[in-house]
Amino acid sequence: MPTGSSGRYERPRMTAETPISASGPSTADTSGIVLVADLDGTLCRTDTLHEAVLALVTQNPAALLSLPGWLAEGRAALKARVMDESVLDPATLPLNPDVVATLEAARGEGRRTVLVSASDARQVAAVAAATGLFDEAHGSSAGENLKGPAKAAFLTDRFGEKGFDYIGDAAADLPVWAAAREAITVAASPGLRRAATAANPRTTHMSPPAGRAGALMRAMRPHQWSKNVLVFLPMLAAHDLGNILVVVLTFLAFCLTASAVYVINDLLDLGADRAHPRKRARPFAAGDLSALDGVGLAAGLLLAALVLTALTATPGVFAVLGIYFVATLAYSAWLKRKLILDILLLAGLYTIRIVAGGVAASVPLSPWLLGFSMFIFLALAAVKRQTELADQMKTERYGSGRAYEVEDLPVIRSIAIGAGQAAILVLALYLTSDAVSALYDTPVLLWGIVPLLLYWVLRMIMKTHRGLMDDDPIVYAATDRVSLLILIACACFVVAAA
Repeated sequence: MPTGSSGRYERPRMTAETPISASGPSTADTSGIVLVADLDGTLCRTDTLHEAVLALVTQNPAALLSLPGWLAEGRAALKARVMDESVLDPATLPLNPDVVATLEAARGEGRRTVLVSASDARQVAAVAAATGLFDEAHGSSAGENLKGPAKAAFLTDRFGEKGFDYIGDAAADLPVWAAAREAITVAASPGLRRAATAANPRTTHMSPPAGRAGALMRAMRPHQWSKNVLVFLPMLAAHDLGNILVVVLTFLAFCLTASAVYVINDLLDLGADRAHPRKRARPFAAGDLSALDGVGLAAGLLLAALVLTALTATPGVFAVLGIYFVATLAYSAWLKRKLILDILLLAGLYTIRIVAGGVAASVPLSPWLLGFSMFIFLALAAVKRQTELADQMKTERYGSGRAYEVEDLPVIRSIAIGAGQAAILVLALYLTSDAVSALYDTPVLLWGIVPLLLYWVLRMIMKTHRGLMDDDPIVYAATDRVSLLILIACACFVVAAA
C-alpha cells in the first residue's frame, strides 16, 4: 500500500495550537468515539477529482468539451459524471503516512474508523477497500455533495452530537471540526490551524504544511535547462555576438517552455511515475503538488515564455518556439510511445534549439552543424532509451509505457553507436571544408576535437551498458567530471585554432 514519497509509515506528529488539559484527546476514553477521516488532502496527499478529470481528458481529449456542461449540473453531478468514465486506481494514490499511522493506532485500540469524503462514493469505496483501514466509507452521490455543512450534518445524524473525531485538511472542514468531539488538522497553514482551534478548542495538528516553493521549483526541473545552451551554438560557431541579447531572451524562453512541458508530461504520466522507483518522488506523483497546481504552473510558465519571446521582436523565434512546444507536447502525449519515431523526434527537438539560436542571432545555419547535431542527438536519444531498457532488465519492471522490449536493447545500442560515429564523420568532413579555413587561423588544431568526441560518445554508451547512466545522458554529462574535462579540452582547441 503506498504511503507517499517517504515509502514508509511514520508515527503522527501532533502539536497543539492551544493548551489541552491532562484529560484531553491523548488520555480520554475514546472507545465509543468514531474516528472519521477525509480523503482528498488528508488520507490521500492529492485531490482525486482533479486527477480523475486529468486521466479522463488524457484518455479522451474530447471530454474536455463536456466538462462545463457537467459542472453546470452541480459539483456532485460533475463528480458522478467523471467517475462514470474514470475511477482512479487506489493502489497508485500517495497516502499520508501520519494519517495512516493514526488510523492504524485507532483500530488497534478497538475504535471504529470511517472514511467520509466529498469525492464520489465509488472512488471513496475503492480507496477504503484497497487500504483496509475503514469499517465504513461514504462519499458524494449525484444528488448530494458531502462537503462542509452537509458532511457535518451527515456525521452528526449518523454518530450523534460530538460522537466522532474528525481528521481534515481544508477550510471546508471547519463546520465538521466544529461538530466533532475532537478536531485534527493535516498539513494545515497557520491561519487554518487558528481557525480550526477557534471552531473547536479540542484541536490537534499533524503533518506540518509542506513548503510549496521547493516543490514548484523541482517540478520545473531547472537542471534540464542546460540543454537549452544549444541556442548559443550558431552564434558561437559563426563568431558573431552581435545579437547576443536576443539569443539570451530566446534561451530563457526555451527554458520556461521546456519547464511547462515537463510539468504537463508529469501530469500525463502520473500513474507510470508512481510505479517507478525514482520518478515516484516527483512532486505530482508524490502528492507534494496537486494536478490543479500543475495546470496553473504550466499556464504561468507558457505565458512568461510568450512575454520573453515578444521581447525578442523576432517573429522567427516565436515560430520556432511554437514548433518546439507543439512537438514536445505531441511527444509527451503520444509519440514517445511510438517505435523509432520517439528517438527521431528527441533528436529533432535538440536540433530545433540550434535552429532557434540561428534565427535569434540572425546567422545562416550551416548544413554541417545541422547534420552533426542530428546525428549526435540521435545517438544520445538512443542512449536514453538504452538506459531505460537496462533499468528494466535490472529491476524487472517492465511497465514503462514505451514501445520497446528488453530484447531490443542490442538494436538500440547499435543505433547509438552508429549515429555517434556518423556525427564524428560529419565533423571530420566539416574540418576539411573551406568554411573552416575562413573562420580559423590554424584549423588543423581543430582535429584534436575528433578523438575527444569519439571517446566521449563511446564512453557514454559503455556507461549505459554497465547501468551507470542516469535517465538523461545530457544531464549526466553536465555533472560528469570526465565529460566536463572533455568539453574544456575541446574549447581550448577551438580557441587555439581561432
